[in-house]
Amino acid sequence: MAPENILVCVAWPYANGDLHVGHVAGAYLPADIFARYHRLKGNRVVMVSGSDSHGTPIVVRADKEGKTPREVFEHFHGRFLETQKNLGVSYDLFTHTDTHNHRRIGQQMFTRLLQNEYLFKAKQKQLYSETQGKFLPDRLVEGTCPHCGYDKARGDQCDNCGKLLDGTELIDPRSRIDGSTPVVRESEHYFLDLPALREPLLAYLADKDSYWRSTVLDFSRNYAANAEPRAFTRDLTWGIPIPLSDSEGKCIYVWYEALLGYLTATVEWADLAGQPDEWKKFWYEKDVKIYNFIGKDNILFHTVLWQAVLLGMERLGQPWDGADSDKEFNLPYDVPANQYVNLGGQKFSKSLGVSLDVLDLTAKYGADPVRYYLTSIMPEAKDSEWNWNDFVLRNNSELLAKWGNLVQRTLSQIWKNFDQRIPTPGELSEADQALIAQSEAAFETIGATLNAVHLRDALNSAIELATATNQYLDREAPWKTIKTDHARAGTQLYVAARVIDSLSVLLSPFIPFTCEAVRRQLGYTGALYGEQYMEQVGAADDRHDVLRYDAGAARGEWKPSALQPGQPLGGEPKGLVAKIELA
Repeated sequence: MAPENILVCVAWPYANGDLHVGHVAGAYLPADIFARYHRLKGNRVVMVSGSDSHGTPIVVRADKEGKTPREVFEHFHGRFLETQKNLGVSYDLFTHTDTHNHRRIGQQMFTRLLQNEYLFKAKQKQLYSETQGKFLPDRLVEGTCPHCGYDKARGDQCDNCGKLLDGTELIDPRSRIDGSTPVVRESEHYFLDLPALREPLLAYLADKDSYWRSTVLDFSRNYAANAEPRAFTRDLTWGIPIPLSDSEGKCIYVWYEALLGYLTATVEWADLAGQPDEWKKFWYEKDVKIYNFIGKDNILFHTVLWQAVLLGMERLGQPWDGADSDKEFNLPYDVPANQYVNLGGQKFSKSLGVSLDVLDLTAKYGADPVRYYLTSIMPEAKDSEWNWNDFVLRNNSELLAKWGNLVQRTLSQIWKNFDQRIPTPGELSEADQALIAQSEAAFETIGATLNAVHLRDALNSAIELATATNQYLDREAPWKTIKTDHARAGTQLYVAARVIDSLSVLLSPFIPFTCEAVRRQLGYTGALYGEQYMEQVGAADDRHDVLRYDAGAARGEWKPSALQPGQPLGGEPKGLVAKIELA
């Protein structure tokens, strides 16, 4: 089967506070697991994202701290880079939206939509703060949702029911800055003509039943069928200005230009690779699958509004970049949105101070325990809860007891009794053959589950194989057999080592650091994956820090063990998973 081209697009976090476990479980970790699996499959993967550098939350924090918006976003962008590098999120490019490249393409997007007559100018009623003397951006307004009654809905969206809103729809609106009640005034803006794109949007959503999550698809179809024109610009000072001489103080609505980041980051990635046209293979050629990894609060932006922008930019002829006029953009193949991970019954929220920072967690416990636990509670179908006792229990009873101890007790016996080399097996018993067959079959079943983005189920299946291997060792007891039948003990340990070898691949998308260490203990010198690194890129007036992934000499393959008898171990086996004790 020919390799697939996979573009993994990951939600852009607002650079106004540290990443918490809700962000990671919602989008960043699922995307990384998925990308790592497809790299092992031999598919060509590009994974992009970046810091959402513009918009109201950053301006608000800057005002509170007496800083510029750029100072705020650069601080948290740096924290994002460090957090995700430590966690092992293997972006081909993690950049940000305040680059020359992003601004240039953002203004081209606006111009193209205007030329294609999918933008029109109209007056809009907005909420105006008389105490501050300015229109309030959507995220600076809070009130009661008219659809579900949630009393902390924002002016752009309700986080409780997911409905998109306009600030004037809120019941009892109030300013999030000073609590004052705003008044309604008119301001002139450009609007995206969603009704004009309704037919192609519904056609796009029509054939997704077999692989989209039903909650995502039903929500999106309903919105697309009833969508009204939606504001495309805002009265802002920090963002991408509209490229028109009579529109001073108007910027592209941050949501639209952040969504555009999936395209602009791919363009930047291609430029950094020295192949400036390479991005077109992912956005124009039809053998590509684009996945958008997001949380449930971003669904409609990624299933309707982003598709409307892509359709509108090229729908009437010449594309935005003036080339390839006979081609249209690829639209996302799947949008596997996750639900929320909560803390103590509350939704994680930077603005409300409900947070559990990932940088602190990885510094204290390491990346893989955090990755393992968040995958085990990943909110794929419903909200889940971070529970400290459960975190400790799963680390100690699963990651340590079922995986770490399996590796340790197998390889230490080999090191001690078989000249520090993988034993040569004798004739395999039915039990030996059954376990090996189970491990080989797991590549197809777990691979299919990963490909369908059912990551919790995939992890559970891999741990079931580790459990079966522990049960095999308990029954066979090679530490006893060796006293009476050295050759048979060698066969038993060879079988266990062979399954461990397979498990080091099967588990590697979830816990890559531990699995790379296991492979080194098994005596392999090549790595499953490449290396992540931070780099400063761009010209002197546009220097910015990014996170990149270099495949290098990675030799990982999604296939069963080919462990060779006689292969020397890579050193005396040591424990790879630490027990966690809560203070």
